[in-house]
Amino acid sequence: MAKPLRVHWLQHAPHEDSGCIASWLRGQPGLRATRTRLYAGERLPAAREFDWLIVLGGPMNTHEHQRYPWLVAEKSLINDACVNKKVLGICLGGQLLADVLGGKVTRNNEQEIGWFDVSLNSEARRCDVFSKFPDRFEAFHWHGDTFAIPPGARSLMKSDACVNQAFQKNQRIVGMQFHLEVRASDARRWLKLETPRPAAYVQTARHILGRPARFAANNRLMRQVLARMRAL
Repeated sequence: MAKPLRVHWLQHAPHEDSGCIASWLRGQPGLRATRTRLYAGERLPAAREFDWLIVLGGPMNTHEHQRYPWLVAEKSLINDACVNKKVLGICLGGQLLADVLGGKVTRNNEQEIGWFDVSLNSEARRCDVFSKFPDRFEAFHWHGDTFAIPPGARSLMKSDACVNQAFQKNQRIVGMQFHLEVRASDARRWLKLETPRPAAYVQTARHILGRPARFAANNRLMRQVLARMRAL
């Protein structure tokens, strides 16, 4: 009998969970999913305890070590996982992944919150994970920081507000700045906790929630990413 694929995800805040990822994981035969809620002080696993690590988003930044001391151990685990595991980082998770791989994380020139187009480059067409994506798609964003592309990794996408939206290294390591996993219910919960001030690339809550079908379209792309990463 084949061993199950062991997937572990890291959650940084109670309101920022795995969105549509959890339901996809539950529906996959031959797959076992676990999680660590870092904000609750739960134990981090060793890299040998999983085959695939998913690092979710969060409201902190990558270097708030004094306020969030678990970031140090988390980065060490991500670094260990990059040796021979599949790793997917989303927003803060993508920044943490870039950081441990040598890509600097800084403030972006613009906050990017809401629905903005992301464009794929020619490198993305050679990436198994994104090769079937449309050349341009509307993605949900919520970030003020950004990552530089780590040494040896390939830049895959950009938006008007943020030049680095996704990268891949060694085929099995993928970082994304945007949030394909977020459902409409998740966005409503985030917006109850924080009301962003409108700016050039910051939309109102009314605009963000105005067309729920956009979340469903993003979730379909998220499931495509997960399926292709599983197959790597």
